[in-house]
Amino acid sequence: MNWRINIIDKYIIKKFIGTYFFAILIFIVIVIIFDVSEKINNFVDKGATLEAIVVQYYANFIPYFMNMFSALFVFIAVIFFTSKLASHSEIVAMLAGGISFRRMVVPYIISAAIIAVFSLSLSLFVIPPANRVRLDFTDRFIKDKFVNTNKNIHLQLSPGNYVYMESFNSWSNMASKFTLETIKGHTIVSKLSAESAIWDTTIQGWRLYNYHQREINSDRQIITRGERMDTVINLSISDLNRRDNIVESYNYRELNEHIRTQKMRGDKRVIYSQIEKQTRLALPFSAFILTLIGVSLSAKKRKGGIGINMGIGLMLSFSYILFLRFSQMFVHAGVLPPWIALWLPNLLYAIIAVTLYRMAPK
Repeated sequence: MNWRINIIDKYIIKKFIGTYFFAILIFIVIVIIFDVSEKINNFVDKGATLEAIVVQYYANFIPYFMNMFSALFVFIAVIFFTSKLASHSEIVAMLAGGISFRRMVVPYIISAAIIAVFSLSLSLFVIPPANRVRLDFTDRFIKDKFVNTNKNIHLQLSPGNYVYMESFNSWSNMASKFTLETIKGHTIVSKLSAESAIWDTTIQGWRLYNYHQREINSDRQIITRGERMDTVINLSISDLNRRDNIVESYNYRELNEHIRTQKMRGDKRVIYSQIEKQTRLALPFSAFILTLIGVSLSAKKRKGGIGINMGIGLMLSFSYILFLRFSQMFVHAGVLPPWIALWLPNLLYAIIAVTLYRMAPK
């Protein structure tokens, strides 16, 4: 079989990728129109300038949106373009000319590879810094100040060092019933407790009030009390006032480091970071799966024309996106680890793709 790229391959690749980006352009325009109408009151009330809205928000919103719905755009492009080929009997002509269905799919897979690399590049290099600007704009002009409502906060700052807060107030940056413990093996060697602790920006540390400190040695205990003490620990105010979606602004190295830190601290919010990591890796591979499904479904000429193929394609693409989002619930519920849950849609739809691919030539 001749695998060299020929004129037909170039034609299919050009039309496929062209249709893909055209679909993205149309959807982006529609989404921005609706988004502006929804957020216009926030922009006006909070004094966002036109330059900030365009440059800081929407310019950085576009790559995020493109990648989020890349699977949908791939499917639409494949279904639309291939259905047109089928309706014009061009696919029949290709097969009659000695090109097998397997060979005809090659330029589709090449196109899918180009889109997958494009999507992966967006996820790893373009979207994180863009999200950093977009999320900062969102915090200033769209959403209200983040309020940490967690109670009974337990964190490990480093091996053997633990901090506890009964509650934390994001408005005043004050923690109540603050406790810092140092444990070696199964023995507490130091315990520092305070009625309250306030973050002090001048020392970049915590100011404790009405504290009680106990140092435990093998043969004696040293107890210290006081009204105020300053302490610097590996816990900043940003760690407590951080929205869960801030992980969207971390590059791959930062994301891995953040996951390591959260695991060490026993932070329950680590699942958001793990979901973000696996989504970045799993989503680009959907281009291959949905391309194979799309070309297998739409290569046959149907009486209803493009409409039926588009309907089936949209249903399958939306079901994939819905399943991808729903699989995150398996992680939150503790049913599946993130890497299995987020790759499960790809696995199931890959089975569907292979089945349809084998049935298509018949």
